[in-house]
Amino acid sequence: MAEQPAYYARRGGPLADGWTLLHPPYTLWHLSYAVLGAALAPDLAWTALGLTVLAFFLAVGIAAHALDERAGHPLRTAFGDRALLLTATLALFGAVALGAYGAFWWRGTNWSVAVAVPVGVAVVVGYNLELAGGRLHNDLTFGLGWGGFPVVVGYLAQQPGLGSARDLAAVAATGAAVALTYTQRRLSTPARELRRRTLDLDGTLRRADGTDVPLTRANLLDPLEGALRALSWGVPLVALAALLTHA
Repeated sequence: MAEQPAYYARRGGPLADGWTLLHPPYTLWHLSYAVLGAALAPDLAWTALGLTVLAFFLAVGIAAHALDERAGHPLRTAFGDRALLLTATLALFGAVALGAYGAFWWRGTNWSVAVAVPVGVAVVVGYNLELAGGRLHNDLTFGLGWGGFPVVVGYLAQQPGLGSARDLAAVAATGAAVALTYTQRRLSTPARELRRRTLDLDGTLRRADGTDVPLTRANLLDPLEGALRALSWGVPLVALAALLTHA
C-alpha cells in the first residue's frame, strides 16, 4: 500500500479528506501561538481571544491549507481545484471580516490589528501561491508568518497598552515561536520528501563498533515525525499553561 502523505492523513471519503486537509496537529500548534500571545497580556478579554483564534483558524487552518493542496494535491485528497480555491477564498474573507471587526468595532479602533489584517492576507497568499517568484516560500517566512505573527496579533488584539514588562515577554515569546516554527519546517521538509517523493531507499549505516544498521524509509522518518508529534503537543500545552494563569 502507498505511504500516506502525512502521519495524520486519513482515507475514506470527504470527512477523512477534510480532516487531512486541515493538518490537525499543525493547525492546533499554530493556533496555540495566538493563545500564547493573548495570555501574555495583563488582562485577558475572552471575546478578543475567541475572535483571534477563529480568524487564524480560517486563514491558516483552512485557507492556507486549501491553497497548498491546490498546488499539486500533495495530500492526495479528492477535492477539486475549484472547490479548494472557493474554500480558501471564503475562509480568507471570513478571517478578514473578523479582523476588521476586531480592529474597528470591538472596543473602539485597534490600529495594530488593522495593520495586521492585510499583512496576514499577504503572507497567506504570497507564501502558498509562491508569488514573487517563490521568494516568500521559504523556511524563514514560514517561521515568521506561522509562528511569530500569531503571537504578536494575539497579544495586540488584547489592547494591552504598550510600555510594560509584558511587552518584553511578548517579544521573547515571538522569538521563541519563530524558532519553533522554523524547526517545524526543517523537520517536516525531509519528512515530506521521504513520504511523498521517495520510491525506494537503499543503504547501510555503519557504526563505530562495526555493526550495520539498514537505512529504511521507516527508520529515517521515525525521529523526524517523532519530534514533530512531540512539538505539536508541547506547544499547545505551553499556551494552555500561560492561559491558565488568568483562571
